[in-house]
Amino acid sequence: MTAPGGDTPRDPGLQPERTRLAWRRTTLAFSVAALLAGREAVLRGVSPAGLLGLSLCALVWLAFTVTTHRRITALGSARPAVMTSRTAAWAVLYVLVLAAAGALLVFLGPR
Repeated sequence: MTAPGGDTPRDPGLQPERTRLAWRRTTLAFSVAALLAGREAVLRGVSPAGLLGLSLCALVWLAFTVTTHRRITALGSARPAVMTSRTAAWAVLYVLVLAAAGALLVFLGPR
């Protein structure tokens, strides 16, 4: 059946809910990784590299959390917008920066 204007009616089923849950799981995993990186910095002692890595982890965690919250909120509407490639690129960049900051903490921190 076709709706007026040529659009087919949308039946999202549970897909938006599954996507919201996936974003929440990803945020939880990202938070755990950031906390483990912070723990590593504290246990090894605060050095300039450790402070830089810890600050980077905190900033990237905050940015990732804001991005995921916006996406989860957008998925709550009746007809959620498609995620833009810009949002996806930022999410990937955040993950890569967190990995680099963790490597900075592990390899350049005091032993």
